[in-house]
Amino acid sequence: MKGTVVISCLLSLLLLQATAEEEKVEDFISALRDRSHIDETLRLATEDKSGDYAVAIEKLRKIYHSSIKPMEQAYKYNELRQHEISAYPGRTLGDSDPDGEITSKPMVLFLGPWSVGKSSMINYLLGMQDSPYQLYTGAEPTTSEFTVIMHGEKIRSVEGIVMAADSSRSFSPLEKFGQNFLEKLVGIEMPHKMLERVTFVDTPGIIENRKQQERGYPFNDVCQWFIDRADLIFVVFDPTKLDVGLELEMLFRQLKGRESQIRIILNKADNLATQDLMRVYGALFWSLAPLINVTEPPRVYVSSFWPYDYAPDTSRDLFKREEISLLEDLNQVIENRMENKVAFIRQHGIRVRIHGLLVDRYVQTFKEKMSYFSDPELVFKEIVDDPDKFYIFKSILAKTNISKFDLPNRDAYRDFFGVNPVTNFKPLTAQCSYMGGCLLEKIEKAITNELPALLSSINSGKQPGLTSCEATGCGEKPKNRYRKN
Repeated sequence: MKGTVVISCLLSLLLLQATAEEEKVEDFISALRDRSHIDETLRLATEDKSGDYAVAIEKLRKIYHSSIKPMEQAYKYNELRQHEISAYPGRTLGDSDPDGEITSKPMVLFLGPWSVGKSSMINYLLGMQDSPYQLYTGAEPTTSEFTVIMHGEKIRSVEGIVMAADSSRSFSPLEKFGQNFLEKLVGIEMPHKMLERVTFVDTPGIIENRKQQERGYPFNDVCQWFIDRADLIFVVFDPTKLDVGLELEMLFRQLKGRESQIRIILNKADNLATQDLMRVYGALFWSLAPLINVTEPPRVYVSSFWPYDYAPDTSRDLFKREEISLLEDLNQVIENRMENKVAFIRQHGIRVRIHGLLVDRYVQTFKEKMSYFSDPELVFKEIVDDPDKFYIFKSILAKTNISKFDLPNRDAYRDFFGVNPVTNFKPLTAQCSYMGGCLLEKIEKAITNELPALLSSINSGKQPGLTSCEATGCGEKPKNRYRKN
């Protein structure tokens, strides 16, 4: 009899426990935040004009390969360390496959101290919470890898060594940071509508009491690589981690010149009362003011970016509006992705043209100063050590419409010619062929006509044509340079 009573009590206890667990699950589900505004703001339900986008990308690739790359290769532009090919704001392509970079999606980079909610924010934006591939989150430092979340046909994890070996991706240059870093690099592919248009990168949190060498790889250099390629940079803080240490200070130095891409996020704002939140907001600006010396500071978003509902008795409407503003910022980057590619391929073309003109001027000056009894090494050393004496840079400014602010550093050419002897280069007048035309004419036509026309066709909504172009330009008959007129 007593045994029956004990068993009955145990069953009742288990039933009550199961009921309590079900109630917890129901409360948890009801606590999840509505995500419909994410799809609406980013227009994920609308059809992406991938066909027009693909045509424009192909046209851009053709212009690059036919008009810009030949001069790059002829004058070894990629060995000039000061400037490398840029297809995005600050993005370097010189050490990777240009096709992979030109066709890559906009990159959104998440930076900030440890456990401020970077991974939770990505989980929320992509709806990954409680999925097998959600980013791990917690109160302690949890993310030790650079995690790239990108689009794929199925959900799978990609090892860093595989990402670096795949030339079709834009991550092959990361091999230069060593095998220790590649072990800390991971990719996650998934069929997500947002990831068709953008790629997210989650980074390890900044830990001020940890030295860079303790990570086993050059952390700051890796961060710089991603910063240079990011179209939008979210620097995330929370109310309890506003102190600025050496590693965070170094990070903001690396962000110098990228202020237009930076967005500051004060996360977990619903943990504070309104009055305390105002004080924390002011303290954040006070901490960052010495690090961001620009007239117009970066935009600051105040909200709580994670999948669950806001805490009760907080400024819910304010947080919702801030979140929508941030999503509109992200949407702007996505919608302008093609214009940005064209604009910065043109910027790169201008840099390659300047480099070609400067190398040509060095070659001509060397030939003019050489005589039968001259020592070639001494002659060129004099030229490269004091280019102003021979009007190398001033002659370029006088004969072209180049701005003096676009000229590279003179010291860069001392290093450049230290590796590449001046005798290895032909003058621009010799870089012409009957069928191919002249390198200078091709790149100038791309800068002044072809790329602006492509940009105009994108802005007007017209589909850019894919007519075949000869090396001398679309639709033009090559000139016979050996026939007298």
